[in-house]
Amino acid sequence: MILVGSQRSGAIELANHLLNDRDNDHVTLLETQGFMSEDLHEALSEAYAASKATRCKQYLFSLSLNPPEGYEVSEEELLKAIERAGETLGLSDQPRAVVLHEKEGRRHAHAVWSRIDGDQMKAINMPHFKNKLRNLSKELFLDHGWQLPKGLQTYGDKSPLNFTLDEWQHAKRVGLDPREFKQMFREAWERSDSQAGFKNALEEKGYFLARGDRRGFVAMDTEGNLFSIAKWTSVKAKDVRNKLGSPENLKSVDETRAYLDTRVSDQMRGYLNQFKARQREEFSSLHAEVKAMTKAHRVERYKMQVGQEKRWQSEAKHRSDRLNKGLRGLFDRLTGTGRKTKDKNLREAIRCAKRDRDQRDRLVMEQMRERRKLKERQKELKEKQRKERHLMMRDVVSSLRRLRSDTDKSQRRTRRRGVDLSL
Repeated sequence: MILVGSQRSGAIELANHLLNDRDNDHVTLLETQGFMSEDLHEALSEAYAASKATRCKQYLFSLSLNPPEGYEVSEEELLKAIERAGETLGLSDQPRAVVLHEKEGRRHAHAVWSRIDGDQMKAINMPHFKNKLRNLSKELFLDHGWQLPKGLQTYGDKSPLNFTLDEWQHAKRVGLDPREFKQMFREAWERSDSQAGFKNALEEKGYFLARGDRRGFVAMDTEGNLFSIAKWTSVKAKDVRNKLGSPENLKSVDETRAYLDTRVSDQMRGYLNQFKARQREEFSSLHAEVKAMTKAHRVERYKMQVGQEKRWQSEAKHRSDRLNKGLRGLFDRLTGTGRKTKDKNLREAIRCAKRDRDQRDRLVMEQMRERRKLKERQKELKEKQRKERHLMMRDVVSSLRRLRSDTDKSQRRTRRRGVDLSL
């Protein structure tokens, strides 16, 4: 069933919405657990009151559970799904309320948990809850044998030969549930009425119909794995032959592998090109940041240089103005006042020069620290890209090697069967 959850506040508004019988044919408050009151408004208000002892603003977690159209789900099944959701989200021991809605002959459920841990008086953290609910939703569909929506399918009903680099890497991480295999084969079987139709339906999903050595009809995926049509469609071998006819006009397993070897090799080269382009773009972005930083640093240094020169000229003029000219200057020289003024000006000039030098040093040191941080990021990016290249090449080589190894084994079996044993 489709699960949609959100962290929220607004206890009274949520209770009003859940008990709204104007837009629903029937509304049932199925249960309240962990709250003092059995009234929904008062129960959710308890969660709000508990949140006032914390800094949490979104003190409720609201979850809707929608079975697929055309299927009836019992209260027990809905409660089991809610229990699994609570365990998945870390809310098992939290107070909760469950409301059932019926409208136009369909029933769905709403569950609301308090996020406030009463023992520790803090909100329960819920990282990645959308991904967790998505995975649980897929599990519920597969457990009940319902047809998976495209949004929940691992491959999204798409052939792996048409995957982008990101889709291919995601598929390698996630894998495919065997129950999902069966659904795809059954769907292809039910929507086709001939060998050509079945072959096309399988290829849309990344499987290729071939002539098997013993089974008659087999399907091969892009990794070179073989699947018995009768087994994975849950159809008797006689019914397979009646619908698909003779396999003689199909490629053999070896020919199909050779065909896929070429297709996958081209695809892998495309992935490598995408991968290299992405890494170049990452480094190019960081290189542009280096250039921008260098330019900004030069501007700062130029501004400081201009400012220091103006200040030095102003201070030099001020020091020069202290020296009298004419008869007063002559009198200062005779009395020694002029010498004292010059010494004072010299000391001030030295102090100002040191001040300017220290100011330059502080700016340069600060800029150097910024540049070193950027250099460290460059170093980390290089190391990250090196590891990514290693993993990427390992995956590519592994995929190609697996397919070619299966081809070689098949060819050796064929040669052994062709030996004249009478000799």
